[in-house]
Amino acid sequence: MKILLAEDEIDLQRALTAVLTHSGYQVDRASDGEEALALTKENVYDLGVFDIMMPKMDGITLVKNMRAAGDRTPVLFLTAKAEVDDRVIGLDAGADDYLTKPFAMGELLARIRSMERRFTKYNNKIVTLGTVSLDTESLELVSENSIRLATREAEIMQMFMLNPDKEFSTKEILDRFFTDEADADENAVWLYISYLRKKLVSIAADLTIEGEKGGSFKLIETEGAGEESAYA
Repeated sequence: MKILLAEDEIDLQRALTAVLTHSGYQVDRASDGEEALALTKENVYDLGVFDIMMPKMDGITLVKNMRAAGDRTPVLFLTAKAEVDDRVIGLDAGADDYLTKPFAMGELLARIRSMERRFTKYNNKIVTLGTVSLDTESLELVSENSIRLATREAEIMQMFMLNPDKEFSTKEILDRFFTDEADADENAVWLYISYLRKKLVSIAADLTIEGEKGGSFKLIETEGAGEESAYA
């Protein structure tokens, strides 16, 4: 599980990183909201753990920007504010849970495990977006028609469907899904993107993948289902 930790108190950031890493999580760190937002645009995370009060961009603004960009990564807020209104503002901004400082590390880990059970992306059996559903067990992609995907196709499609309108670079897709192929390059990513585009058309989906070879890609909803036009 890959976590983005955004915390401006350096000692606490180091302590949290040590605990999370020791618990088996992969952790990227940011010291302010702007740095964290930049990291969300470059990487895919399974969970964000964000302090609300940070320099340059606070946690609430950070989450609002993520949600506006189509990023649905679950977020746990860390806050020194215990008032109900502050909790409501944080949850309304798009956060999924909060933990009030000071807290015990054991409670933080328990909250994270709870969020894993509730939100773990790759344990969702059925993922839906627009008219399209993806069964991650049978690897079946369904809209007006249905088609079976290869395992890697399904994994890439699930990432797109869980993050609509979010851009993923060729390198990011390569690093996430082709780690077992030392000689894989941008051509391999483009091949799978092309496969998925054709399969979306074949089931008359109202989704398409935008982007050009070697660049970034994002999944968008379209008005005309099954129209391949720009990618024919």
